[in-house]
Amino acid sequence: MSTKAQSKKARPRPHGMAALLAAFCVLAAVTLAGAYQAQQALPPYVGKDLTEEEAAEVIARNSPLTSYVHLSPNADFPREEKISKITIHHMGGDLALDTLGASFGRRDRGASANYGIDSDGNVGLYVEEANRSWASSSPENDHAAVTIEVANEETGGNWRVSDRAYEALIALCTDICRRNGMEELVYTGDASGSLTIHKMFADTECPGPYLESRMEEIAETVSKNLKGS
Repeated sequence: MSTKAQSKKARPRPHGMAALLAAFCVLAAVTLAGAYQAQQALPPYVGKDLTEEEAAEVIARNSPLTSYVHLSPNADFPREEKISKITIHHMGGDLALDTLGASFGRRDRGASANYGIDSDGNVGLYVEEANRSWASSSPENDHAAVTIEVANEETGGNWRVSDRAYEALIALCTDICRRNGMEELVYTGDASGSLTIHKMFADTECPGPYLESRMEEIAETVSKNLKGS
């Protein structure tokens, strides 16, 4: 065989190159479409900075006690169960609401909560009540519970929270129960109650000894508020 013939045989056929290019374009289109659909699957306002009007629209669907909104993509949309529980967590530090929002906004964090309360008693919203937060290491619990992160004024030890944060927690729990038709809040010390804590579902101290020691008091106070109203 001549050198010219060998060179001609080794050259890729034009239609083969076209087919390869077409296959690459199809693969790229499928990948982009998948990414677009995944992005579109998130509800409006999730993972973005909101205008005052947009934040007000979101707050109107949730607790009126809310003063800060940053909706996390780390959630199930919507939750699969009717709200029948509240689960309390602590932040593990004295975090500002926007700092917690930035943390929950990271996809790689893989965590969120419906609400957060800072040490001044301000309330932040991170996952709307209609949706399930990724908070308690228990999908079953989180689908039924509104989850709340509370800032700590003491790091370590009893993980104490401020009086203003505690008062805001009582008010928020009362509001959640009232709007969702929960006539009382019951703490049983295990996962069967309508008031639960993170450590019931995971190997963790959360929400810390201080808040854990006040769970019965929280349940009783909220229930009295509901009956009094």
